[in-house]
Order: sequence, then structure tokens, then C-alpha cells
Amino acid sequence: MTFRNEFGATIFQQKYAHQGAETWEELAGALVENVVQHRLPKDTKEALTQLIIDQKFLPGGRYLANANRPADARFFNNCFLLKAEEDTREDWGDLSKRVELCLTSGGGIGVDYSVYREKGAPLGRTGGVASGPVSKMIMINDIGRAIRQGGDRRSAIYGSLSAEHPDAETLLYVKDWDKIEIAGTGKSLADVKELDFNFPAPLDGTNISLNYGDKWLAHYNRTGDVGSIFRQNVRQAMKSSEPGFSFNFGAKSLETLRNACCEITSSDDSDVCNLGSLNMSRFDDIEDFREAVELATAFLLCGTMSSAVPYDKVEKTRGKNRRLGLGLMGVHEWLISRGERYEMTDELHAWMRIYEATSDGTAKQLANRFSVNEPAGKRAIAPTGSIGILAGTTTGIEPLFSVAYKRRWLGPDDTWQYQYVVDSAAQSVIDMYGVEPEQIESALDLAADPERRVKFQYEMQKYVDHAISSTINLPAWGSDLNNDDTVDDYAALIAKYAHGLRGLTFYADGSRGGQPLTSVPYSEASNQQGITFIETHDMCDISGGGTCGS
Repeated sequence: MTFRNEFGATIFQQKYAHQGAETWEELAGALVENVVQHRLPKDTKEALTQLIIDQKFLPGGRYLANANRPADARFFNNCFLLKAEEDTREDWGDLSKRVELCLTSGGGIGVDYSVYREKGAPLGRTGGVASGPVSKMIMINDIGRAIRQGGDRRSAIYGSLSAEHPDAETLLYVKDWDKIEIAGTGKSLADVKELDFNFPAPLDGTNISLNYGDKWLAHYNRTGDVGSIFRQNVRQAMKSSEPGFSFNFGAKSLETLRNACCEITSSDDSDVCNLGSLNMSRFDDIEDFREAVELATAFLLCGTMSSAVPYDKVEKTRGKNRRLGLGLMGVHEWLISRGERYEMTDELHAWMRIYEATSDGTAKQLANRFSVNEPAGKRAIAPTGSIGILAGTTTGIEPLFSVAYKRRWLGPDDTWQYQYVVDSAAQSVIDMYGVEPEQIESALDLAADPERRVKFQYEMQKYVDHAISSTINLPAWGSDLNNDDTVDDYAALIAKYAHGLRGLTFYADGSRGGQPLTSVPYSEASNQQGITFIETHDMCDISGGGTCGS
């Protein structure tokens, strides 16, 4: 297998190649044997292996990382969905235990803290006062900072709180690091984090969202008023990229739990996400796509019977729900290849109907054959950051971030490395059709037409029974398109489509230290592709807590 570009090959070698799976072909074969085992016929297994080799279907990163490991180390689940179940000190302690077990197995975590009473509320048994859910979030964040997830990567953590919780407003502003000064330095915490990604800060390893339910939606539908918390949420997301929005309405009102990237939803503690994505950019024929949906669904269902789990309750919850997260990537490249803008087309609707009906039918048929519960959900669209880059296509349903960009990642020795990358889909369009780089539509271009961006996700959500992890890219706060004068327009836009969404996030350019992608001119990137650079700073000590650039 030849990767589309050198960066894809680099990602494979650094993240997924290991003994017994040293080539992409070896990894594909070992993975199918590990997961499917005896459950499907030989010819089906061969077809599935070829589907992975051709990168038409890519299992989630945990599948790739753990292929051909010892059976008790095959933790194929990407994330675990946890719930603070009771407002008791026993649950407070047990939640930390569950978090540690999940993180050390290599999975990320998502936790809903809404059951915990507000900060300062009286405690009956001890006579003290409650620390509040935000305090517990910070504690879990610190656990994640201390644990390298599965021993090989930084912990992925998500935390949510009901928008009706008394501490919701506290959560809105807990990551305003620019307002926290580091004594004796003349720098804010935000300044230091920009220069030293490892410097500790509140919730620096945790993505956060507020949960909006039926009560909020009913109020909005009745009055047209989004409410103070929602408006503040929008402003903070536009300014600092968090908190995000989690929408849980009607039949999904109890599904407030999310995985770390928010595409899998559940109401049950210790549920799991089980991910794999179809690469739409590699399909021209709808019947080939249909067959791929069948094979990928079968693979993921087998995965619910093959993956190791960190503790017994995970096994029980997984057996009950058997959640599949069959997703998509390369969607924007697929549209570009057809000369289409970033919007729903009749052809895309037709392909999505196949995606929905075939995954539903296959999951039901195989669950009956295997005598297991039918999956509670079948489809979820993950961001596919690493595997999308590996396959050299657009990630998830995201529009092209940029025709060219600087891609940063944290290397094995905790040093920042980067490469200049010309997006492979963009390059294909340039080469095949002679399109000028400036003519290709990107995520930053769509910042000027945000309704088209939100409406696309709204239309795609109709075919997805879990959620879609997707981010609206914005220019830096204070720019013409992203400032206090545009907040009300964005609030009205998100509220307009909220009833048909499950979640949404923003990312304002430059809002977080350690930003992985930065748009650069095509000419700059095209002249330096394939070269890995080590990022360096002049270093200084900060009160013994880390280093920063001086």
C-alpha cells in the first residue's frame, strides 16, 4: 500500500506500526483476524481486509494501535462514557477510579457531572459545604495530566454540565486563562500556555460543553429568546473555543453522555465508543459503497465481542447496547471531485440513505445471527484527525481546513514537531482540473457564510443516530467576522438549527496554545513538504511549574 503523501506514511510509522503489524497490509490482516475471528466466512474476511488495505474503511485509532497485541491488551474502544451517578462521596471517589481504569487502558473519557450539587451547598453528613462539579472536573483533568493514556499518548477528556445547573456560569469562564496572572512573571496563564503547552492550567486537557435539553428548546420555541447562559456560551465559544454545545431533545433527552470527541451519545454509565470510518473519497460507485457499509458494520459488531475492557461494568453496558460508531470521512473531497460546493446535493442525500438503511439492516441481521442485542446506535461521525491524515483525505464531514497548512504534533519525547502540508484533496483538484489554489473553498472561507456550514451538519445529522463531531472554524477573536458585534447573529443561527443537531463546537484561530493546524500560503507549503521540523523556544523557569518562551 502506498500512502497518498509522506505525512500519511509518517503518521502510520509513528502511531500505528509495531511488531507483528509493521506494514499497512500486515496491520489490516492481523486486525481482521483479531476482531472477526471465526464469526464471518473466509471470503468476507478477505474482502474486509482488502477494504482496509485500500483505505476505503479505516477502523478507529485504538483498533489500529492494538492490532496483533496480546488478547488482554486489545483495547479496541476509543473512549468510555462515564456518568456521575449519585451526589455522594462514594460516587465522587468511584468516578476517579473508573477514570483511571479507562485512561490506563488507552481509551479517552467523557463525563457528565450534572448530578453533583453546586459549589457551597451544605453537606448533611459532615456539616461542610460541597466543592461543586467544576472542582471535580479539575480533579479529573489532573488525573489525566498524570496518566499517559494507555502508556503512549496524552489523555483525551471531555466534561459536560447541564445548562440549568447553578454552576453552569462558572464552567463558562473556568478556561479564561488570560485573566489569571502568573505571579512574578508579568505573564498571564494564557501567555505561558501558548509558549509551553505542558504548563498546568485549569481544565487544560479537557474539552467542555453545556447540555441543553427540552426545557431550553421549549423556551426558545415559545419566546425566541436564547437565554443569558446560551448567549454567554456562544460568546465564549467564539472567543476562546469553549464551552461547546450538547443538544439532547425528545427521545434523546437522557443521552447527555458523550465520548471525548462527542460523536457517541448514551444515557448509561460505562458505555463505550466503537469507531470506524468509511472513506468516501475512495468510492465512485454507490453499489461499492453499499457493500463497504455492510462489511464495515459487520467488523464493528464483531468488535463489540472482541475488545478487552477495563472493568466488569463496561462489559455489561456494552453487551446491553452494542453501540457502533460507523462514520464517514473524505466527504468534502467527495464533493470537490464532483465539482460541488460544501453543501448537501441530491447525490449525497442518495448515498446517505444507503449509509443509513444498509447499516441498520446489516446490524439487525448479524445481531440475530450472533444472538446478541441489536445495537442501540449504528452511526456516528468522528473527527478522524489522525486516520484522515493517514488516508490523505478531508477529515470527518469537515470542509478542507486550508489548501495548505502547518501541521503540529507532539512527538514521543514531548517536543513539538511540524511539517508543511498541502492538503492532498486540494492538490488532486489542482492537478486534475487546473484549479488555482485560491479558488478552492476552505473552512476559513466558510467563516464568511456560517449558515451554510451549520446547515450542512444539520442535513447530515438526519442520517446519523448518534452525533457528529464537527467544528466551525472562525478567524481570531476581534476580527471583522468574530467579535462582540457578531455574537447575537451566531446565537440566533445556532438556535435556529439546534433542534436538528446533537452538538456543535467552535474554534477561533489562535485561541489555544498547542494549536495543531495553522493556515499558510500554498507556495510556502509546497516548497517544504516532507520535511519534519523541531519547534524550539528560548526557555525560562516559571516558579518550578514548567517552562516558557522568554
